[in-house]
Amino acid sequence: MGFFTDTSVCIGCKACEVACKEWNAIPEDGLTFTGMSYDNTQGLSADTWRHVAFIEQRKPLGMQDPGMDYGDVDYSGVDVLGLASENDARGDFRWLMASDVCKHCTHAACLDVCPTGALFRTEYGTVVVQSDICNGCGYCVPACPYGVIDQRKDDGRVWKCTMCYDRISDNLEPACAKACPTDSIQYGPLDELRERAAARVDQLQEAGVHDARLYGDDPDDGVGGNGAFFLLLDEPEAYGLPPAPVVTTKDLPSMWKHAGAAAATLIGGMAAVYAWSRR
Repeated sequence: MGFFTDTSVCIGCKACEVACKEWNAIPEDGLTFTGMSYDNTQGLSADTWRHVAFIEQRKPLGMQDPGMDYGDVDYSGVDVLGLASENDARGDFRWLMASDVCKHCTHAACLDVCPTGALFRTEYGTVVVQSDICNGCGYCVPACPYGVIDQRKDDGRVWKCTMCYDRISDNLEPACAKACPTDSIQYGPLDELRERAAARVDQLQEAGVHDARLYGDDPDDGVGGNGAFFLLLDEPEAYGLPPAPVVTTKDLPSMWKHAGAAAATLIGGMAAVYAWSRR
């Protein structure tokens, strides 16, 4: 099971942030003015498991082809609400709004480095932290290629999205998907979501939104595909996402292999020296 977040229909209402906090009893993370558009939470953290970004760009309304006549594009039936313009359809300012979340990687480095088993993979393929087992070592924080996992300052334990494990275990939608008024956040079987997402990209491409693309949907990428993937309207870097994420523990097997070979060589050498000295 997983999330498909269609940023093209995100309206920045932050209903997902509020629903996530209310259902999971997450502490407030400060109501300060950051100066970053209408974004008061800045990014994912131990106290923000869903984060709605407001990315301001000086670009035409979704059209990246300078030779295209805006009047030739029919937007009927294509609810591109996320492409808000300051003036009119010919304006050069837009907001890219996107609700970010833990990616629930297929090859999750956080699982590899956790020494206590606090992080585990559920029967739905999602990755969850058991806060009562976490010892606050923080090894998982730098291991995450997306910078999702974070520690709370009061006790050092790590927290992140659980995809509402308690809700989906009772056949309920995660709180964020349930609260989303535009169905920007969709929950369901990953195979079905990938098919739906591919069709949505085709729809947007046909409408002239040539930068529409999927991110994190490929099972053959550096993390084996994400359990939470996105439809983006610009390069991943514009959203603060790594363009080609790779599981940070991919070299661990070879490292252990070389370390084992080195240890065996050292032991063998010591045994040879000891045998020679006994002569």
